[in-house]
Amino acid sequence: GNEPSHRIAYLYNHAGQPWKTQALARRIMREMYHDRRDGLAGNEDCGQMSAWYVFSAMGFYPLNPCGGEYEIGSPALDRAEIRLEGGRSFVIVAENNSEENLYVQSATLDGHPLERPVLRHEDIMRGGELRLFMGSRPSRLWTEE
Repeated sequence: GNEPSHRIAYLYNHAGQPWKTQALARRIMREMYHDRRDGLAGNEDCGQMSAWYVFSAMGFYPLNPCGGEYEIGSPALDRAEIRLEGGRSFVIVAENNSEENLYVQSATLDGHPLERPVLRHEDIMRGGELRLFMGSRPSRLWTEE
């Protein structure tokens, strides 16, 4: 939950076990971030702690900030909207989202199945909708079988 390890929860996506990313990201948000005086797991350092939470709460995180890709995790928010230039927006919707339903069962980007747990920066900047369908059990989605 602190800066040096922010990316670690998202590495499970690269190990073929995205449900572990989903469970761990949600656990970190629940246990290490809250609205009390000691609400962050470490030093804020120019907003990194808050940025991790905001990205993760929307359901994705830039594992490599220069790579142009975002790893899918488990959104804490049911809906989020990123307003873009030109009146466009990128909307994230988590269907059936709850504390118990923290696992992504399927996902679509602009109505098309998301083939891997990755969102590209250009997908966001184009505008559109990421829809995550959540459930209570780990899914085999995005695993190598």
